[in-house]
Amino acid sequence: MMEVSRQTRHFLADAYLSFVFWTVLTSLGLCIWYFPLWHMGISGYEVALFADMAPVLLGMPALRRILRRHRGLSAALSLAGIIAYATPNPERRLLGVTLGTAGAMLGLGSSLYEDRVSGTGRLDRSIQAWEAGLLLSVALRMFFQTNNPVWATMNEANGGWNKTGIALGLLALADVVTRRSDEHAEVRAAKRSDLPTAAAATAQRRAAWVPTGLGFGALLFTLHSMYSDSAIIGRWSWDGYPSTGPAPVPWGGLVATALAGGFSVGHRLELATGMLWWSVASAGACAITLVPGWSGFAGGLVLAAYVGSVTRSILHAVARSPPGRTFFVGVLWYNILVLGHVWVVAYEFVPGGPLLRERTWVVMLATMLSLYAGVRAARASLVERPGGARHTAVVTAAGPRSDRRRARSVAWAAVVLGWGAMMMRLPAATRTPVPFHSPERLVTAAIWTVHFDLDNDMWLAENRIIDAVRDLEADVMGFLESDTERIIMGQRDWTQRVAEELGYYVDYGPSPRKHTWGCAMISKFPIVNSTHHLLPSPVGELACAIHATLDVHGRPVDVIISHNGQEENPLDRRLQTTELARIMRESQNPFIFTGYVVTKPHAENYNILYGDGRIHDIDPTDSDRWCQYIGYRGLKRVGYARVSRGTITDTEIQVGKFAVPQPGEDISAWAPSYKRVDEAHYAPEYHFPKVFRGKGVRGHFYHVFKEPRYFD
Repeated sequence: MMEVSRQTRHFLADAYLSFVFWTVLTSLGLCIWYFPLWHMGISGYEVALFADMAPVLLGMPALRRILRRHRGLSAALSLAGIIAYATPNPERRLLGVTLGTAGAMLGLGSSLYEDRVSGTGRLDRSIQAWEAGLLLSVALRMFFQTNNPVWATMNEANGGWNKTGIALGLLALADVVTRRSDEHAEVRAAKRSDLPTAAAATAQRRAAWVPTGLGFGALLFTLHSMYSDSAIIGRWSWDGYPSTGPAPVPWGGLVATALAGGFSVGHRLELATGMLWWSVASAGACAITLVPGWSGFAGGLVLAAYVGSVTRSILHAVARSPPGRTFFVGVLWYNILVLGHVWVVAYEFVPGGPLLRERTWVVMLATMLSLYAGVRAARASLVERPGGARHTAVVTAAGPRSDRRRARSVAWAAVVLGWGAMMMRLPAATRTPVPFHSPERLVTAAIWTVHFDLDNDMWLAENRIIDAVRDLEADVMGFLESDTERIIMGQRDWTQRVAEELGYYVDYGPSPRKHTWGCAMISKFPIVNSTHHLLPSPVGELACAIHATLDVHGRPVDVIISHNGQEENPLDRRLQTTELARIMRESQNPFIFTGYVVTKPHAENYNILYGDGRIHDIDPTDSDRWCQYIGYRGLKRVGYARVSRGTITDTEIQVGKFAVPQPGEDISAWAPSYKRVDEAHYAPEYHFPKVFRGKGVRGHFYHVFKEPRYFD
């Protein structure tokens, strides 16, 4: 019993350190992204991406010996990635995460190599702990609404559990440092055993290291880009209202279930590395890349099960290959895939960008072909044929059954915890939102460019976004630069937390596979229909828009949330504005436009938007505008305000308040009046919040006009 308890403790420590691996790996891109985001181009800090190349150093026998004798070194270095939160300086935090990533990757590489030659069966246990660490990370992010609470971008103010994460990491590190006597005993026992060991099997055949490295890079990329959070493939398959696909809550639990199912059958080498199973997975990859709704999501689940099932085979093949060369190929290929994953949307800002413009399918194709190369190399090295008969000595015999049962128990416990989180969040995710001022038939609409929920000091900002939205009493709000389901943004969906905590319907906007920077919408009113538009962008970045019809106090009201292209691309901006004007002109419903137009008031694109679109500017006398604009039609404009950004982003909040006609009421009489009135002209229910007057709150205050403007 004492032996079982000790082995369980060791496994849990390894699983937690594997959780740290996934924590620092998923936070590295997010921390790097902060710098080009604020530099508006390549900053130089992107070189930190290559910290994950550290396992290349395992080609040095002296380093392998050091890490073998002092297993705690790489584990201690990986903890730097979560301790980094303690410094408020973004550059230093990035340095800490960079060191943590290097340590985590070194730890993975050294454990695979050393455990392979030890002959104790620890290789399987290390792989199982790595798998369990991923599932623990996914489950925890379900509890924290897709954030990892120990990222270096989290702190006590925004919901981080950093101190708890560090304390658990130190306990796991202590277990690793003090377990050497147990490991020596395992080696002696293995030498006395007559059972076939991993080391004995290894001597029979080495894996082809180039395809093995490519397979490892593709495996790491797929797990990171598609399955490090439960919401990713759900958002990939999202296509607007009426909803035809799975909501993140509760159906994100199926992602963890599919992954765990794949991990559980990984020992069945003949199945996992077969051509038929790869073909099925390729069909799933095609579906999640090209097909919206439940069909695409189901394809993503199939791919999850496949990737889980081949994880053990590929990592075994990596362990049987020369470590320095194999990790050089594998991690370099992983980084190339990561850059390709970014290039498909950031093509305007990066060298060679047009080659991958809007070509996610190319990245997915390269990934699947690399996985095939890796599993075939694994199959060739792991399936032995003595006397013409096949058997899978390495994968099925290494490690006692008690180890496999322990690993499966931890993995499936993580899945159960994840489903528990989904059930806990389900009531908040499915409650019916309540508009703020229904008796007065008011609708308050706002627009805000939120810079991917990463504030001016490299902290995640959704808690302060939530506070600002709550104080604004916004019924409908558009968020621009909102798509964070990419490696460089942390693979997260911050709109879930906003919608659940404040009670909104949410439209995530064009899915990540549509190659935009994102535009999202939250609404207190039921979303009857929404269409995601990719606006004409022949030269620059792909512009997006949401055109939604809302049931506003019993009357259909259309809303557009849009983000036009950059100042440097006048053709794009003119074509995009013309398309927005067409959408608004052809609608017969009252209309609210909130968008990022990039034009001066009364300039050409302004006149196209408001003239050809048959809408009214909320305040034609406001000449101090360039990016964000609000327009309307068929509604009574009550007021207009501009609220400062605080330290969340580089763009203010604009907000308009409107009264909605009764169902069937003739709206032709609702001609705009540009007569300004005092706030006292309206009852208190019509007023903008007083909390933003004067110095305001949390850095948000009425600016430009210093107070809201009201109209007759």
